[in-house]
Amino acid sequence: MSQKENPLTLVAALLVTMGILGGGLWFLGNRSPGFLEEIFGNDPSSKDSPTKSTRNLEQGNITLLGDTFSGYSTFRNAEFQEALQEVGITLSYGNEFDQTARANLLNEGKADLYVTTLDQFLKQNPEGKIVGLIDRTIGADAVVLNNKQYPDLNSLNSLQTLQQSAQGESLSITYAVDTPSEYLALVLSTAFDGFNLSDFDVKEVVDASEAWQALQNPAENVAVAVLWEPFVSQARNAGYTVVLSSNDAPTAILDVIVASDRLLTARPDLVSDFLEAYYRHIDANIREPSQLRAQIATDGELTPSEADSILEGIDFFTSIEAKNWIQAGTLEQRIGSTAAVLVLSGKLNQVPTDINSLFTDEYVNKAALNTQTLIDLIKVDNPELADRLAGKGTTIQAVPQVAASEVAQASDIGNLQVRGEVNFATGSATLSQQSQTTLEQLVNQIKEFNPQTVGIRVIGHTSKTGDPKLNQTLSQQRAQVVVDGLRQRGLQHNIIAEGKGFYLPLSGIAPEDPKQQRTEIRLVRLN
Repeated sequence: MSQKENPLTLVAALLVTMGILGGGLWFLGNRSPGFLEEIFGNDPSSKDSPTKSTRNLEQGNITLLGDTFSGYSTFRNAEFQEALQEVGITLSYGNEFDQTARANLLNEGKADLYVTTLDQFLKQNPEGKIVGLIDRTIGADAVVLNNKQYPDLNSLNSLQTLQQSAQGESLSITYAVDTPSEYLALVLSTAFDGFNLSDFDVKEVVDASEAWQALQNPAENVAVAVLWEPFVSQARNAGYTVVLSSNDAPTAILDVIVASDRLLTARPDLVSDFLEAYYRHIDANIREPSQLRAQIATDGELTPSEADSILEGIDFFTSIEAKNWIQAGTLEQRIGSTAAVLVLSGKLNQVPTDINSLFTDEYVNKAALNTQTLIDLIKVDNPELADRLAGKGTTIQAVPQVAASEVAQASDIGNLQVRGEVNFATGSATLSQQSQTTLEQLVNQIKEFNPQTVGIRVIGHTSKTGDPKLNQTLSQQRAQVVVDGLRQRGLQHNIIAEGKGFYLPLSGIAPEDPKQQRTEIRLVRLN
């Protein structure tokens, strides 16, 4: 296995539990230029703004900042805002597409809540805590390869070959900056061998529509575009290769609700009441999915089919599911692994030392109690709906059993960058103790991928020493040892062992060099 050296031991340890993909599907709209002025007066930066904001809180008026992402449509929904008024809350929602500005406004007391993605929460480090979970994407974000312009580009592995044969041509990658698309690009650069952002001419755009247009323009030399819906579906229908989507890591990306420290201190009751009303609205949408479809279509001025493609790519948290994520340590793990990606990418100085201080489950408890009461009332007559309200069975179902031949012939996604070594004694198929530790890390890393859509090929290689037939047998045995070790540690994916002997040597390295003795962990597309 190849290994990229990195001295950040803590980061590497966290990275192996990494949840990939950075979530959210956005529709760009116009910022409301007078929004903050309406709340704070003509000068939103005036010194008395915090005083005005405190008075607003006393009156039950709260300000929430976000953007036009369809997952945030509930906060703009008239029925939801009416439900808030019934409990004494008046909500003002405003679009602020600049993530830094959004966090600064919270810090300055000019916003009480804001919604964002987990990676942006960590990058901006606002003076507030995560108090609720909104959604995770399950297909809404995706990496698209320009196989129409570059016919040999069919996986992340083929990027290196394409770059080597480009003959001075600068290949490009494009994505919307400060969005989940950028985070997904960072994840790929830290998680997969052969994919390095530094190898590309990076074309940062504002919206995925621009990235989609650049992908279709031959003059842009775009080899990879990171898109969100509806452009992912449009690219797939046009014949482009979607090599990896958030459906392949369905528990990895989430959007969160952040409350300012000032709000949590001054009016914690407003936070509990706000979350209770929000999750009641989500519960109603789960009971009547057509309501959510109509809400998203109206909010984004979308066609019914576009709204459907969005709903297929987003999984909304219920209050019970959000509470369970927080209490069971899942959110803590997500924060640690997301921070590790940002550190390795140079976007964050260090992994937070006290992750638990960044969130709280205190304010979601009231909402969870209400949802549990509803579940108790309906679980006998409608157990399926009760399970959906509890967040059961919405992401990963039973793992399908796929024939080994199908896994072997499946299209490649890419080779994992393994932070460790798998070593065998000369002429032996016995793993070293260090390699046992690497397998533990590998299991955690692979578990982040959806076993319904991703299979694993473990490919063994030898150097060109000794008898070719014996090398072939040895490489197969070594690959099988790794497969057995992964399965013994609980890996549920469809996984096969393949021995290649010296059939596929590394270029630029002497045939007898021990570096030729390696094991690849290759992710493949099952459907």
